[in-house]
Amino acid sequence: MWKQKLCLGLMGGPGNSVPEQIAELKEVGYDAFFTGWRAGAKVADWAKAAKESQMIYQSIHVGWDHAAHMWHGDEELGNAGIAEMTACLEDCARAEVPIMVAHAFVGFRDHSPTEIGLERFGKVIRAAEKLGVQIAFENTEGEEYLDALLKAFWNDKTVGFCWDSGHEMCYNQSRDLLARYGEKLIATHLNDNLGISSFDGEIAVRDDLHLLPFDGIADWKYNAERLDRCGYRGILTFELSTHSKPHRHENDKYMRMPRQEYLAESYNRACRVSALRKLHMAD
Repeated sequence: MWKQKLCLGLMGGPGNSVPEQIAELKEVGYDAFFTGWRAGAKVADWAKAAKESQMIYQSIHVGWDHAAHMWHGDEELGNAGIAEMTACLEDCARAEVPIMVAHAFVGFRDHSPTEIGLERFGKVIRAAEKLGVQIAFENTEGEEYLDALLKAFWNDKTVGFCWDSGHEMCYNQSRDLLARYGEKLIATHLNDNLGISSFDGEIAVRDDLHLLPFDGIADWKYNAERLDRCGYRGILTFELSTHSKPHRHENDKYMRMPRQEYLAESYNRACRVSALRKLHMAD
């Protein structure tokens, strides 16, 4: 889209290799993509496919198996988390992917950041600094952990914020996290949902739907205005899902759509979100 690059996370699926998915996104209009990561991921091959397709490899999302262990795990588990994140950062650096997205925490019960957690993440941040890769910490459940990390490393240019618009609604009680952390914003995960479904306000993974924008209750004009207020000029990245959560059916309609039709519709919605912004149009 004119003056605003748009990005979508690869969603996989049977019979669709990463290079094929990159080509599909290029065909429907996207400028960029991001991938997940596990040990042994063929990041170099994916970066090669991106260059051949003239697509931007916007970021890599490291796994979150050890996110809680970084704060509350024993030495062995904590070191495993450090090793996993560092290996992902090394892949980012080799493939010239500028950002690694990481969950600050995973879990709904613990709400107590620890000094050992800050020390462990500090080691990962120092590794990122040496490799020339930024880390974008994402808002998820356990908002206290994100707050602790961003406060501790606020002045570190290696550390930034990845705003997940859907998580803000279903995990963070719709508190305005861009007002709090927008100065550190370096990446977005834009998606929609229906907010918190439990009458007593319990937050749960079942509500993290990752719907297409405008299919949920998000106020996208408000979201666009907030992005403008914090001066964000980076790529607009969308993180969407065609799969419904267990015992939910909101995403079922996406599964019934032909893949290219769904991707084209996702691009349509991304353009609609972008068109609500004013900042990039005035550049």
